[in-house]
Amino acid sequence: MDGAAPRGDEHDLDPDDAFPSRRQLHGRTRKPWRRRVAIALVLVVALVGAGAAWATWHLNANITKVDVSAAVGTDRPTQAPQARGAVNILLVGSDTREGKGNDKIGEVVEDPGQHSDTNLLVHLSKDRTWATVVSIPRDSMTKAPPECSPKAPTDQWVTRQWNHNYKIGGIGCLIRTLEGNTGVRVDHYAVVDFRGFQSMVDALDGVDVCTTEAIDDRQSGLRLSAGTHTLKGKQALAYVRTRKSLGDGSDLGRIKRQQAFLSSIAQKATSSQLLFQPTALFGFLDAATKSLTTDPDFGLGTMKDLAESVRGIGLDNIQFVTVPNESYAPDPNRVQWQASADVIWEAFRDDHPLGKKPSSTATPSPTASPLTVSPADVRVQVRNGSGTSGLASQAKAALEVQGFTVTGTGNGESRTGTLVEYSAGQEEAARTVAAAFPGARLEEATGLGKTVHVTLGAGSKNVVEVPNRTGTKDLPKQPVKAPKPAPTPTPTISARPADADICSTS
Repeated sequence: MDGAAPRGDEHDLDPDDAFPSRRQLHGRTRKPWRRRVAIALVLVVALVGAGAAWATWHLNANITKVDVSAAVGTDRPTQAPQARGAVNILLVGSDTREGKGNDKIGEVVEDPGQHSDTNLLVHLSKDRTWATVVSIPRDSMTKAPPECSPKAPTDQWVTRQWNHNYKIGGIGCLIRTLEGNTGVRVDHYAVVDFRGFQSMVDALDGVDVCTTEAIDDRQSGLRLSAGTHTLKGKQALAYVRTRKSLGDGSDLGRIKRQQAFLSSIAQKATSSQLLFQPTALFGFLDAATKSLTTDPDFGLGTMKDLAESVRGIGLDNIQFVTVPNESYAPDPNRVQWQASADVIWEAFRDDHPLGKKPSSTATPSPTASPLTVSPADVRVQVRNGSGTSGLASQAKAALEVQGFTVTGTGNGESRTGTLVEYSAGQEEAARTVAAAFPGARLEEATGLGKTVHVTLGAGSKNVVEVPNRTGTKDLPKQPVKAPKPAPTPTPTISARPADADICSTS
C-alpha cells in the first residue's frame, strides 16, 4: 500500500497521479472539512431560528385572547393630541378559584365568584422615558354602568364596589367603569390568575420580601418571622393576598405590600441574572403567558415591541402610586376616591409625570398656519361651563357676525379655560373655531358629526376676530367676562419608585 492515498481520501485524488503534490493532497482534502463546518453552521443557525420561532409560537399560543370591544361601548375617551403615542395598560389579578392550584390560597372567600383582586393601571409615556403604575383599591365605591350596560350614559350609572364590576361583567365592564370615571382610555389589558402568579415567581426562583412584623396567618397558613425572606410561588401569593392578620387589616395596607413586592419583581426580572440566561428568561415568559388573558391586539409581538421601547427606562423612573381615597360614609369598610385623584388621571390624559407640569400642554396656535376652512362653512355649538350667566349667548353673537353658524347654546360641564372639541375629519374646521378663542385647547372627540363644540370655562377669553372671517360688521360688545379660575393647590401624590429598598414602607 506504499504510495497509496489514505483510504478516506482516495476518491478525491486523480487515479493517474500516483504521487499527488502536497498542494493537491492538502488542498483537496480540506474541502470536505470546510463543507462539513459550513453545513454544521447552517444547521445551528436553522435550529436556533426554528427554536426562536417555536418559542414565539408557543408563548403566543399560551395567551388567551378575548375581544371585549362590544362591552366597553362606543363613547370611549380619546387621547389628547399631546398624549398620542403613550400607552395605558390595565393589569388585573383575578381571584378566580377555577382550575387546579387556584383554591385555598390566601384569605377566606366571603363573596364567591371572580373578582379583580388586584387592579393596576400602567401608563407608559409616549417618549418611553418614564412609567407610572396606579393601584386601584378593590373596595373602592365608584359610579358604574347598571348591569354593566355598554350603552347607559354616565348620568344613569349606579354606585358599586370596584371589584364587583369584574364579577358582573368581566374585564369589559371593568374597562368601561375605569374609562367613565377617569377619562383615561385603556389601550390594552391583561388578566392573570393565581396559577400564573405562582409560576412567574417560581420561574424567578423566588422573590425577596421584607416584613417589619412577624406573620402568622391562619387562613393562608403563611408564617414568617420579621425580616427579609425569599418566597416561592405559593408563599408569595399568600403574602400579597394576606390582609386581615397584618397591620390594620385593610386593603390599603395590602396594596403597599403588593407595590413593594412588584418593585422586588421588577428589580429581579431586570437583573442580568434573568435577562442573560435564555432558559430562565423563557421559563419566566412561559409561566407569565400560560395563565394570561389579553385583548386580541396585545400579543407577544406587541409586548415585545413595548418591552424594546421601554428598555431605557430605569427603575428610578417607574413609580407606584395608589388612588387617593377616604372612608366611604355609608360603609366605613369601603373607600371612595378623593377629588385629588384627578391629578393622576390628568397626568395620564396629558402624558406628564406626577408632580411635574407638562413641558407643553398647549395645542399649537390655530393661526400658526393659514386657516383653510371659512367660518361660513363651520357649524358651532357653544356651552357655558364657567358658572357666569350669559357667556355662551354673548359668544354666539360674536361668532355669527363673523359668518359662523351657531346651532345652539347651553350649559356645559364645569371646567377651566376654553375647550374646542371636534370629530375626526373636522380638524381644520376646529382650528378656525379655536382661532376665535385665545388660548383654546383642541381635543378630538366622538359622536359630534360636523359640528364643533366649544365649552367656555373659568378663565376663558372673549371672542376675537378670525383672520378669514366673512362680513364686515364689527364684533358686538362683550361685557360678560368669565370668572378667574379659583387657585387650586396641586395635591401631593405619594409615589414609590421601583428601585426603592424592599424594606421601605413609603
